[in-house]
Amino acid sequence: MDIKNFKSSLAQISEEKGLSVEKVLESIETAIAAAYKKEYGQKGQIIKAKLKSDTGEIKFWQVKLVVKEDMLYSEEEIEEMRQAKEEGKFEEKPSSDGEPEKIRFNPERHIMLKDAKKINPKIKVNEELEIDLVTHEDYGRIAAQTAKQVILQKIKEAERAAVLDEFKSKEGEIVSGIIQQIEPGCIFLDIGKALGVLPREEQVPGEFYRPGQRLRVYIFKVEETPKGPQIFLSRAYPKFISKLFELEVPEVASEQVLIKAIAREAGSRSKISVDSSAEGIDPIGSMVGQRGTRVGAVINELGGEKIDIIEYSEDPQEYIAKALSPAKVTEVEIMPKNKARAIVPEDQLSLAIGKDGQNVRLAAKLTGWKIDVRTSEQETEEEAVEEEAVEEKEKKSTTKKAVSKKEK
Repeated sequence: MDIKNFKSSLAQISEEKGLSVEKVLESIETAIAAAYKKEYGQKGQIIKAKLKSDTGEIKFWQVKLVVKEDMLYSEEEIEEMRQAKEEGKFEEKPSSDGEPEKIRFNPERHIMLKDAKKINPKIKVNEELEIDLVTHEDYGRIAAQTAKQVILQKIKEAERAAVLDEFKSKEGEIVSGIIQQIEPGCIFLDIGKALGVLPREEQVPGEFYRPGQRLRVYIFKVEETPKGPQIFLSRAYPKFISKLFELEVPEVASEQVLIKAIAREAGSRSKISVDSSAEGIDPIGSMVGQRGTRVGAVINELGGEKIDIIEYSEDPQEYIAKALSPAKVTEVEIMPKNKARAIVPEDQLSLAIGKDGQNVRLAAKLTGWKIDVRTSEQETEEEAVEEEAVEEKEKKSTTKKAVSKKEK
């Protein structure tokens, strides 16, 4: 083996695939072990290999599990299991750790404790005994082909694992991607070492997408599948907005300004409540920026989506009143069962409710309260009706008592 060329090739594969040299070497060792077993091994054997990259020396060994008598099925038990299998009644019962209670002895995979101690006196039950094997230089054409296939497979698996680890760590972050393919149900984006999928439900209504377009997207879920890592992207997720503000507003990134809650109807309007964790910091001013440059940059990224920024308050009455902005609220009544009634002037009613009820709906999502918006006139009328109902009830009660006394 040309060690210099081997090392060079190892480094090249590592760089091209974005894998560590150790991972690539591990794949090669697995392939060499598989080739050795194909050419010289027996069915059921566990063979491992170690390749020294500095010298090219290869070492092979067989691994056997050390067992004792009470861990093994007896011949009678094996015969019973065979008959049960034939009758379709066999069920192997696992132990508490999920492994079978007993094992069937296989001389290629197991070794009795007394025999293992002849090779290694310090060996214990359930430990693995390593038995050195003769190193063969020539593995043959079939074995070489097996090694090649395993190397390719292992490198592919290592690539998938590296991609999974990388993007799993980026869950909840924003990445930039280029649209590669548009299908009826989803859009595929090149986000670096992998393709991410932007499902229809995570797309912003009204946005137009085209191949080659560069987009910022939010990584909201990464899953491992048989076909490799599946990376789900979003532009409609509420936290996409908070991450955009982190990029535009240093005070948010440093946590001097805290985004307390977000209510969003993607492509139309969002409401954000903010608070300050440091004295002298104006949370709304920080978010808006000089002449609206910061919030403007986020709005541009969202294709013109309207954003209302309000200051968070621990007082639910004050918080609800602010959440209904731009409408002016004169009074907020807190009621049982997490309900609130907001009183507004007559000319502010349509503004407080919003088009198709959007403003009050977003305010309710933002604050977590069920909000009923009324005008002061409606409130007065309702109070008058309630008073009239109470008086009528009292009148009926008095009449009933009088009739009762007369009968007596």
